[in-house]
Amino acid sequence: MEQTVQRRVRIIPARKNTDTPQPGKKKRQRVAAYCRVSTDSEEQITSYEAQKAYYTQKIGEKPDWELAGIFADKGLSGTSMKKRDNFNKMIAACKRGKIDTILTKSLSRFARNTVDCLETVRMLKAHGIGVIFEKENINTLTESSEFLITLFSGFAQAESESISKNIVWGKEESKKAGKVPFQYKKLLGYRKGPDGKPEIDPQEAETVRRIYRRYLDGCSLPQIQRELEAEQVPTAQAIKTWSRQVIQNILTNERYIGDAMLGKTFVTDCISKRVKKNNGERGQSYVENNHPAIIPRELFYRVQEEMTRRASKRKVMQKTGKTELGKYSAKYALSELLVCGECGTPYKRVTWARNGKKRIVWRCVSRLEFGTKYCHNSPTLDEEKLHRAIQEAINEFAQAGTEVKEDMLAFTAMAWGGGTEGISLMDLRQKLKDITAQQALLLEQVLANMGDDILNAQLKAMMEEKQALQEQITAAEQSQTHNAALASRMEELRAWMERLEVNQAYSDEQTRMAVERITVVDAETIRIRFRYPGTEMEKKL
Repeated sequence: MEQTVQRRVRIIPARKNTDTPQPGKKKRQRVAAYCRVSTDSEEQITSYEAQKAYYTQKIGEKPDWELAGIFADKGLSGTSMKKRDNFNKMIAACKRGKIDTILTKSLSRFARNTVDCLETVRMLKAHGIGVIFEKENINTLTESSEFLITLFSGFAQAESESISKNIVWGKEESKKAGKVPFQYKKLLGYRKGPDGKPEIDPQEAETVRRIYRRYLDGCSLPQIQRELEAEQVPTAQAIKTWSRQVIQNILTNERYIGDAMLGKTFVTDCISKRVKKNNGERGQSYVENNHPAIIPRELFYRVQEEMTRRASKRKVMQKTGKTELGKYSAKYALSELLVCGECGTPYKRVTWARNGKKRIVWRCVSRLEFGTKYCHNSPTLDEEKLHRAIQEAINEFAQAGTEVKEDMLAFTAMAWGGGTEGISLMDLRQKLKDITAQQALLLEQVLANMGDDILNAQLKAMMEEKQALQEQITAAEQSQTHNAALASRMEELRAWMERLEVNQAYSDEQTRMAVERITVVDAETIRIRFRYPGTEMEKKL
């Protein structure tokens, strides 16, 4: 017969804290304080020092408290913990068991981000560490603390978002007013003048001019980088290590022609603070002639054209059979200029080594990669003979009379085109500004009278007019760029032709300036087309 076992519940009381000191040896709480100010202004820094003094005194007055450190960050936002070094040091000390309690003024000082605040508080609570928020009178070790923290930190985050919106609005209004901020530490060539406005730094400006000049000489970004580093030319931040991206930024920055584009990037939100390139999501403003220019406008547009040309280069043929974006070669001018007369493929510089002797030749890329499959008769050209023939052609041009050269320049200007005259770009932009203001007023009327067909038709017509105006502005900007680049090219050609002399030595730089294309006709003949329409000549090798 089975015996029934009676069910019993035995209560096990909580054990005493093993860390509790013996009677007469009461353990003191290790208390740390955290304080933060949002800006680096003199008033805020005074507040920051006052907070440190306050917590030092407050913790010292408590007989059962022991100061575990004052952790303070200044000039930083409370929406993110990533850059708050002292805050992170304090959390690390908590994890190592060096702190029992954290004392802080308010939730907004601790963190404005609700999620980060709760995660940190929960993590500390799991380690038995409480956070005391004085203003809200909350101790995170109590039962109701999480609800109150969620509530108050939500208010703090909402306040932060409101401040962020006000800042964004202020920046937008400043942008519309054309107020241009300058980061002198990052912008090579400028410094803050006595009147608070940007002025040109002569030494740095010469570095900027040199970068533009060398790029148009045919140098690649890596070549310019190596030159600057070899001569230990300092960057805007006074370091002697350059990057291709920095050089690229200098070559594309409109600040160097005295203009300023406002709104290139924007911050997505006040919590993540992720910076995103503005591709039309936000409005932009372009301020012309805002400050002294280092680079002539024409030269700047020439560089943009050259960048586009280099970026659009394509490999005519390669072993995969695909046509892909090619790579600009700044090492040899002929890599850009010499092409096969039979298949149109560029020529490539090749070193032949036979019987212990080296010989430099140029060969059709198609023949190198595919043999005679596509190109049957392209010849191999000796570099020395090739250089000599090109130089003879340039020397013949140099011997042309001044009158002939001027005729060539005039003909070149006509061939390149000089744009069209019409309403100025400034007038077009002002017209767009006016029609945008009218559209805003009309839109308010349409929203108030949704069924009014006349107002709706007027709004539609105005939107179409605005679109057409924007297209006109785009065309005018392109025309302005073209005309400025044309003027720069003509000035370069004129200056080059004036100093052009008969020279026996071949020069890559001179060839780039004078020659547009060299076509290989046969093993003994090349056809040279100069950068002046209608000026071609054939030379024997």
